Amino acid sequence: MTALLDLYRRQAALFSRASDEVLPLLARIIFAAVLFGYFWASGLTKIGDSLLSPSVGAYAQIFPRVFEAAGYDASQMAGWQTLVVLAGTLAEFVLPVLIVLGLFTRLAALGMVGFVVVQSLTDIFGHKAAPETVGAWFDRISDAVILDQRALWVLLLAILIGKGAGALSLDRLLAGRN
Repeated sequence: MTALLDLYRRQAALFSRASDEVLPLLARIIFAAVLFGYFWASGLTKIGDSLLSPSVGAYAQIFPRVFEAAGYDASQMAGWQTLVVLAGTLAEFVLPVLIVLGLFTRLAALGMVGFVVVQSLTDIFGHKAAPETVGAWFDRISDAVILDQRALWVLLLAILIGKGAGALSLDRLLAGRN
């Protein structure tokens, strides 16, 4: 039995060391494969005539109730609301690129967690998402778009916050480690 426990301990130590390199790299690859296109496409819907001119849809996505109350007239939106829309749009482009490149990864992943939380709250309260879309934790149904899927997104990002970018990243290159 001692030999079996020793073998287990050696294997566990090996996996622990490997996970510091492989797990964050895998998280970045999965982010690129699953979420990068989603956020990029969402950001594109928010660009109007120019990069500094949000689309009507941007206000509808980010400030749904206020925009509806303004009669869907973007000129009725406050300056700070336009700044929020522009910052959100910029975040949807910049943060995913930073994560995929592995540049300032911890900070970018933390920013994405904040983005996902705000996005989820906006969907739930601003867009009044249906209960089946919101979902519930600890039920037997695991396909709710907001609570279930986005919890997994946050877990993926938490790996990057905790472990950094891992191997094959610009963070590693800038730190001067091979």
